[in-house]
Amino acid sequence: MSNRLAFPMYAVDRADTEALWQAVNRLLAARGITLSEHYGLPEADLLAHWQQPDLILSQTCGYPLVTRLPDVQVVGAFHYAAPGCDGMGYRSFLVARDSDKHLTVADFRGRRLVCNSSDSQSGYNVLRKRIAPEVLDRYFTHVSFSGSHRRSLIEIKDGRADLAAIDCVTWALLQRHEPDIVAGLAVIEQSPQTPGLPLITSGKTTPDRLQAIREALSALVSLPEYRHVCDAVLIRGFSAATREAWSPLLD
Repeated sequence: MSNRLAFPMYAVDRADTEALWQAVNRLLAARGITLSEHYGLPEADLLAHWQQPDLILSQTCGYPLVTRLPDVQVVGAFHYAAPGCDGMGYRSFLVARDSDKHLTVADFRGRRLVCNSSDSQSGYNVLRKRIAPEVLDRYFTHVSFSGSHRRSLIEIKDGRADLAAIDCVTWALLQRHEPDIVAGLAVIEQSPQTPGLPLITSGKTTPDRLQAIREALSALVSLPEYRHVCDAVLIRGFSAATREAWSPLLD
């Protein structure tokens, strides 16, 4: 099978994500890592994509990393230039309709929550920590799963849900590319900061190749010729890290 590279988590604008894939592809090739020649959109089953033995680089969520991906290696994390981000950390924004912007989370007891998925740190696990020790489906009258942060916001706008937790990078990218999606919505609270989305590689990736991947990503964020590529997807830095950085998510 071909070595795999994909950036599935913040692919709000396909052209910008493809430009990022092409840039990283070139930087890896310069370090002897040859990849598939097609645009790196992953398979529909992200968990299967992340577990591929030939995976060179992908981006996952911190919660599945610590609960469902014991065999992958962590490369590090990007730093994002979005409100709510600091270094490799990020926050979730609790979002409601603009008419509810004066409310607190406590005021949404007995109302409807929508989450992107049950294995999401930013859209689900963060709320379990915020609402604890109460169970979400007892705190809210209805908890539904939309499949994406974008879809969760649409359901709030359409009146099918009242509250959602949206990661701050997705919020910033939607403000840039699809402002109609966030129009009429308001951030009523921010979560505490947690480690951002981990960049991962196969557990079979050798130490030398892991180091080459980290060098390629460091070059991506530092070389002037890739500044426009990074700016388009709000990337402004990279930190190498190991999975221990995400262990607090199990709290």
